[in-house]
Amino acid sequence: MNPKVDFFFNKAKNWQQEFEKLRTIILDCGLTEELKWGCPCYTYDRKNIVLIHGFKEYCAVLFFKGALLADPKGILIQQTENVQVPRQVRFTNLKEVVKLAPVLKKYIREAIEVEKSGLKPELKKTSEFSMPEEFDKILKEDAALKRAFKELTPGRQRAYLLHFSSAKQSKTRVSRIEKAVPQIMEGRGLDD
Repeated sequence: MNPKVDFFFNKAKNWQQEFEKLRTIILDCGLTEELKWGCPCYTYDRKNIVLIHGFKEYCAVLFFKGALLADPKGILIQQTENVQVPRQVRFTNLKEVVKLAPVLKKYIREAIEVEKSGLKPELKKTSEFSMPEEFDKILKEDAALKRAFKELTPGRQRAYLLHFSSAKQSKTRVSRIEKAVPQIMEGRGLDD
């Protein structure tokens, strides 16, 4: 146990028992406990394997390369349609955690083997994400913006495209695009 991570468990208002049991299960698999993104993150040879996090209606173990796991029990959940590789196992009470403990350990060991093997997930290309027509029009009219957008990393490009596309109304998409233009021109991502 890493003392730096204790604060996460001590401050938890919900899921206290579930978090403690998940921590014990994961540490029993020989992973190193670290604090990343404000959550307990468990690594093997400095590579992220799983993370514990909580939400209003459930707590979860997130497998960073979950899409590459076999999932014979069908317990891995894709958070949203835009999440490509990570998968969650969700819990709503301590009994569920205790019942799934042996299965979780098998999945964690498989995740470690996936990491050791160097297996990489196949990600969708940026061109496979939908380009909002408002942004496409602006890019066609502004060569400098088009160049700046193409120079962004694929992940930053995808983040912008998802952000723009998620707006239901055209005026909202345009507003988001206008706010993002200075960041794109500076080579920064959506959350930089």
